[in-house]
Amino acid sequence: MADLTRFGISMDERLLSRFDDLISRKGYDNRSEAIRDLIRNALVEDRWAREDEEIVGTVTLVYDHHTRDLGDKLTEHQHSHHQTIISTLHIHLDAHHCLEVLVVRGTAAKVRQLADELIGTKGVKHGKLVTTTTGQDLL
Repeated sequence: MADLTRFGISMDERLLSRFDDLISRKGYDNRSEAIRDLIRNALVEDRWAREDEEIVGTVTLVYDHHTRDLGDKLTEHQHSHHQTIISTLHIHLDAHHCLEVLVVRGTAAKVRQLADELIGTKGVKHGKLVTTTTGQDLL
């Protein structure tokens, strides 16, 4: 951070106290670092809102692998989006349940489409898309 700009923020004392408690629990050294992270998060969310932006993320699925044809359906979805999937991790949680994590990269629209298809597949018990950024344009 070569060029720093200082600016002031006015806020209610109770809100500031709650913020200070939060950043203390999260291990921030100071308010400035916490505010920088909040701003970065807002910028990442803004990129996700633009359908044509290249982004990265993970799709996490939990499912019962005994569900009829579920494994084949999930594999079919993944093959039809092979250009978006960077890597997959498959873990056997117990005798019935599997956890699958896909690392994805592409436009926000394509990544969301893939996540929606996978999470919406009948038999998936829980699914979540976690979004982030390639890191470009963030300081």
